Amino acid sequence: MHRDQSPLQARSAPELVPSLFLDLDQMLDEFTPLSIRAEFRFDPDMPAVITVEFLSERGPSLIWRVGRELLHHGLTSMSGCGDVRMWPALPRERPSSWLLLESQEVEALFEVPAAPLALWLDATYRITSAETEMESLNWDDFLTELLDRPGAASE
Repeated sequence: MHRDQSPLQARSAPELVPSLFLDLDQMLDEFTPLSIRAEFRFDPDMPAVITVEFLSERGPSLIWRVGRELLHHGLTSMSGCGDVRMWPALPRERPSSWLLLESQEVEALFEVPAAPLALWLDATYRITSAETEMESLNWDDFLTELLDRPGAASE
């Protein structure tokens, strides 16, 4: 998926699966982590996509839409290609995975705690299974909205 600048807005379903707030380490370079808070949101109307909002104290937040399956697989193996990739970190005190986000404007590497994300993703799969997540998607409306947004042709 990509950095979100589109009108596509995922609704949250807090009564079904509350948002997950995690403290991530953004790697500024090989040895310098910067702590950043991220909110992971699940929308049962778009179950294949997780909205991740990186909350900033000094500026606007940044929203990315990431495939739920990519996040799930990235906890245990290399997952994704292109703009979003995720893979498990080497064994350490707390199990974690690396999440790499790339676009024309930004490249960011985050260390994500694996255990709370795994539990939260499991809760989303109890609401909508992987086998049924694409059944309710209205492809015509989704593609029309995606292609009609400004700048879509240049991405």
